[in-house]
Amino acid sequence: MSANYIDTLQLRLTLELCAPSDIRFIEGIVALIQRQCKEVSFPSSKCSLNIPVALSEALANAILRANKEDPGKQVYVRSAIDNDRLVIEIRDEGPGFDLRTSMRDPTLDENITREDGRGLFLMTRLMDRIELFNNNGNVVRMTLNRHAEAE
Repeated sequence: MSANYIDTLQLRLTLELCAPSDIRFIEGIVALIQRQCKEVSFPSSKCSLNIPVALSEALANAILRANKEDPGKQVYVRSAIDNDRLVIEIRDEGPGFDLRTSMRDPTLDENITREDGRGLFLMTRLMDRIELFNNNGNVVRMTLNRHAEAE
């Protein structure tokens, strides 16, 4: 579909899935959401970089850090694409965390050798908005606008 065709439709495409806390599922989940974005003519640069990197980091955090790869715990993913944006929510069964205190700027000297916080740093740089809230577990909501916001 061409971008002009998409712009004339009232588009709303949603996907909800549940996956075990196993990093082997990350690639497939990312590919599924990435494919949906491509099918509705989301900008190719965002489909190739922003979405897969930010989503992979968010899923890895949910599986490895929050759920601690516990096979009895699940990760829930919901994506919604409309004419203006992509919104992805990742819910885990972990204790939650504070975004401000968990994120590290890996470009600062004191953080060069740290391994934690880099994923959150990338997510905030690649997505237009990152929100945290609790709803029966930890939920991270990432929003990526289809077109650049007017400044």
